[in-house]
Amino acid sequence: MAKPILLIETSTATCSVSLAQRTHILAHRSTFKPRSHASLLAVFIDQILEECNITVKDCAAVAVSGGPGSYTGLRVGVSTAKGLCFGSGLPLIHVCSLQLIAQLYIDKHMKEVPQYIYPMIDARRMEVYTAPFIVCKEKDTDPIACKEGPVEAIVVQPNSFADSLEKGLVIFAGDGALKCKEVISHEHALFLDLESHANGMAKAAWEAYSNNRFEDLAYYVPFYLKKFQAKLPKKDV
Repeated sequence: MAKPILLIETSTATCSVSLAQRTHILAHRSTFKPRSHASLLAVFIDQILEECNITVKDCAAVAVSGGPGSYTGLRVGVSTAKGLCFGSGLPLIHVCSLQLIAQLYIDKHMKEVPQYIYPMIDARRMEVYTAPFIVCKEKDTDPIACKEGPVEAIVVQPNSFADSLEKGLVIFAGDGALKCKEVISHEHALFLDLESHANGMAKAAWEAYSNNRFEDLAYYVPFYLKKFQAKLPKKDV
């Protein structure tokens, strides 16, 4: 029996942890409470390990959503994942934060195969992190989200994604998708406010583990895409 993989997702406002045996979810926890990643991530990990009556060392690997996304959230998730791997000797797996959103759509919402899936993570104002994904399926396997283009930070405009939309059904999913709905009007566009969750990491993590695609613990860092921009505190009036 395959050992489970611990899945950690903190790239958006949602903080979630899952435990997956191959692609089957054994247990999961999540919260939408703002700025709770640092305080609840370790709690969730302890809870699902206790629920399944195992320790971290009983896992096959630790997978983390490594970006793009929230600067603070990614730092919390990656530092926690690396700490668990250093302490237990487990390998670290990177999963694209956009890929897991696309996979959640495929697993839970797909009624027909779209031309493209554009998972979107809010990057403030009218900007989103996104990349085009397609649905890949080999014989006797479950469909998986496959990236077809570069990950970018895009300012959404009325003509954004026009070339993709002309080719057929396009799914815009994630916490940044509703920005597009306000701006883009096209008969081939379908918008879904889909919350990111660690459950969407299971298939990509299992594929990486099966092919020994592991990260170097000493040098692995999140894919921030954009530099961190600190805000000055507001002065009392």
